[in-house]
Amino acid sequence: MRVLMSGASGMIGTAIREQLESRGDEVGALVRGGTSSGLDVAWDPATQTLDTDALAAGGFDAVVHLAGEPLLGRWTEEKRAAIRSSRIGGTSLLANAIAALDRRPATFAVASATGIFGNRGDELLTDQSDPGGGFLAGVVQEWEAAADPARDAGIRTVHLRMSAVQSPKGGALGQQLLPFKLGLGGRFGSGRQWTPWIGLTEVANMWCFALDHDEVEGPINAIGPTPIRNSDYVRALGRAVHRPTILPTPVPAVKLVYGSQLVDEMLLYSQKAVPARLEALGYEFLDRTIESALQRELAR
Repeated sequence: MRVLMSGASGMIGTAIREQLESRGDEVGALVRGGTSSGLDVAWDPATQTLDTDALAAGGFDAVVHLAGEPLLGRWTEEKRAAIRSSRIGGTSLLANAIAALDRRPATFAVASATGIFGNRGDELLTDQSDPGGGFLAGVVQEWEAAADPARDAGIRTVHLRMSAVQSPKGGALGQQLLPFKLGLGGRFGSGRQWTPWIGLTEVANMWCFALDHDEVEGPINAIGPTPIRNSDYVRALGRAVHRPTILPTPVPAVKLVYGSQLVDEMLLYSQKAVPARLEALGYEFLDRTIESALQRELAR
């Protein structure tokens, strides 16, 4: 395949690109602040501009859209606006551009998030569960809806709803690894909140699976198959780095750094989500437990 990617240089994008190129696919990147060259296509979602001539000339079979403002950081009014506009604006720009092509890509695979479910306690959440409430849930609903022009044009559109991706290269695990190695890791809050998880290698496999299989369409929970509580995750990570996890994480101190809204929605909300559609479609998991995923990613 010939694939165009946004966010191609990020942690997840790099892993997906490596997998695609290792099997012989050609990958172009959506690049900001430059000009189109080769398979790379210039764009700027902030100004809603995209080199449509380069897009058309690329003859892409699929478009993978990962770019968006990072969630980590204090959620000021400006930060929340950037989180929302970067996701909705970028998705809308791409969806309209590929829908207008004479030769359209067959697939539009768009990053999404389990944050759409909000705080759901012990409720079992599948790909078809209703959205919940909260800032992230609202953003994700608009984010997925922004891809409608591509879907309406007959392009197979997939929303891969990811959770915290486990990798020492970045994300949540990258932030937690040092405190845990120092023996300072512990449960967050009560520790009873359900926490979706996925390894970096696994999630890259899932994106490739979505590109390869025409029956994959709509929202997909791109997460590990075995739900765990925060306390289970903490114990698993402690064992992986051979350190105790006795003391709970001081929630007020974390809220001082990141603010209450991020802490509540990303660390205290409970989401007992499962990848029901991937299971039904026959996807073969590399790691069915968090212990296996952590061992794989930390070994890398």
